[in-house]
Amino acid sequence: MVLISPFIGLLLSLVLTPYTAGLMRKAGIIGKDIHKPDLPEVPEMGGLAILISLPLALIPVLGAQTSEALIIFLLFGLVGILDDLTNMRQSHKVLLSLLVSTPLLAFASRGQLNLIFLSLSLGALYGVFAVLFVTGSANLVNMLAGFNGLEVGTSAIALFFLGLMTAGDARILAFTGCAVALGFLWWNRYPARVFPGDTGTLSLGALIGIVGIMGKVELFTAILLLPHAIDFLLKTRIRFAGRSIGRTQVLEDGTLKAPPYPSFLGMIMRAKRVREYELVAMVWGIEAILGIISLLLSA
Repeated sequence: MVLISPFIGLLLSLVLTPYTAGLMRKAGIIGKDIHKPDLPEVPEMGGLAILISLPLALIPVLGAQTSEALIIFLLFGLVGILDDLTNMRQSHKVLLSLLVSTPLLAFASRGQLNLIFLSLSLGALYGVFAVLFVTGSANLVNMLAGFNGLEVGTSAIALFFLGLMTAGDARILAFTGCAVALGFLWWNRYPARVFPGDTGTLSLGALIGIVGIMGKVELFTAILLLPHAIDFLLKTRIRFAGRSIGRTQVLEDGTLKAPPYPSFLGMIMRAKRVREYELVAMVWGIEAILGIISLLLSA
């Protein structure tokens, strides 16, 4: 069953993603690919294919814990749909994320937080920690975004390594999520033919957090989210300062000019002149290195 669900998820995602993209284009739900000189229009909200593929792929192994995880995953997808359609404020997105994470309070009885050399007993507070952890994971993945294949690719890598570090339902959920993400990535890689939208990024980010909680690998999940956390902290400084954000520019030779504010991706752009696909590949490489480090620490 460990292999069946990922295989089904991969096939479903490969087939449903272009179909969903076609529906979104027909409905006029499109966005401009701003990191291309000609600004092509690309269907948005393709993450609907992820929301459909993962639950269907998990039907052969569906149990109580996996069902709970899927409910939260789908609720985050619903928040993403609302955001894609209404462009809600970031604060509203976080508040809704906290709300849909509340089923995780049921994890209060599993109050051990496992670190490398010790375990902390949080007792009933573990449920609160789980809500904050998954909310943070979802929104961090949602924020480190904007380049073809970036969010979905890093999520696939994170889920793959989480699958190697966990067992039971958490492992199946991680590997199936990874396979679904890879199926979507085939269409989202450079040059993207579909965007995941917040529908896809919020749900995949939540899934990473959920697997971390289910598999009791919270610390290693946090390590895998380090690029996202660094990006968030750098951008938060600017938002509090009240300065104009601006955006990444594409130069005539196709290389990227860093935006006029500090960010994780901006640091890479300032260190080396890169094209979009090179930038994304470098972040994938960083994520894979963090995955290897986490795997070695968990052994």
